[in-house]
Amino acid sequence: MKIYAVGGAIRDTLMGLPVHDIDYVVVGASVEEMVAKGFRPVGKDFPVFLHPKTQAEYALARTERKTGHGYKGFHFYADPSVTLEQDLVRRDLTINAMAQEVGPDGKQFGPIIDPYNGQEDLAAKVFRHVSDAFAEDPLRLLRIARFAARFPEFSIADETLAALKAIVQSGELNALSAERIWQELARGLVASKPLRLFQVLLDTGAAKTILPQSLATKLLEESFRQKLIIYFDLASHSLEERCAIILMDLPANEIRSWADCVRMPIDIRDFGEIFSDLRILTNQYLDTPYQAVDILAWFNRADVWRKPDRAQAILNLAEKLAMNTSALINAMRNIQAINTTEIIASVAAEDRSNGERIGAAFDSARLAAITAALET
Repeated sequence: MKIYAVGGAIRDTLMGLPVHDIDYVVVGASVEEMVAKGFRPVGKDFPVFLHPKTQAEYALARTERKTGHGYKGFHFYADPSVTLEQDLVRRDLTINAMAQEVGPDGKQFGPIIDPYNGQEDLAAKVFRHVSDAFAEDPLRLLRIARFAARFPEFSIADETLAALKAIVQSGELNALSAERIWQELARGLVASKPLRLFQVLLDTGAAKTILPQSLATKLLEESFRQKLIIYFDLASHSLEERCAIILMDLPANEIRSWADCVRMPIDIRDFGEIFSDLRILTNQYLDTPYQAVDILAWFNRADVWRKPDRAQAILNLAEKLAMNTSALINAMRNIQAINTTEIIASVAAEDRSNGERIGAAFDSARLAAITAALET
């Protein structure tokens, strides 16, 4: 049997990028042989094993055949007779279909095995699919979109763009799990040029299926895309900030609806919703003084009292984007200086077990603190 490092590890090495994970393919071995050598089987859909010492994943070389809808609708065949070239041909892009042999010491050696001209496409900076089987897996559209965000200098080959459009037209995107959609979008959002991810979705027609309709429409506007480019450059690469920026023109209820559809993590969803509400508030007071009651309403919405760090992070992002937040920042500083013990003491002793009376006292004190901040 022979072991090969395959896929992204070879691509990134050739590009001079750091390699964090290596995928291994084993050719000429059976399940029984792998177990006899101490590998522990973990694969559900096809034979994957954990190395007895490193715990790295090793997969038997395999072929696949489309048997149903979606990225799970495949039958896999793993056998000692399956060749490395047969395993590589099922991969998505030529730049991901290269391999190099691994010796007993775990180190790669020998020439790069490149049956589908991946090095040529790597030099030309082209995303090109390996075979016609590419269009059978709808997840590959999102992977290409994510790769486009990570490697913005690459272009998509015409025939590959046609294959991506065919995936959309087939309706196969509807078979993708919400979790996988979010996983790929999230990885693209934190890449170097996240707008490229959305451009691929637009160019292939996938945006109307994957994204909120109002966002897909906004992304068609050149002015909106230019604004996003500026904002992405100003903000950090954190997923919370990137997601909040792309969704900033959507009302909170639309963000909630889409977040539920793609199983967006709750903390990222809430960050985006609260930032959207803040954007609405700051736009409302572009030319007029803030009202203390509206600032208090946003503070309550942001749950400043229990999650001050999150509220501060949202205000910091708004400040980076030159939003009108100085009044809110000053007000937040004032309310954080409030002495809670004194507020409770100001309530009549017989009412201190009354939640509504205590809440009203806090609201009154907070409004006074915000008003004082607005007057300075």
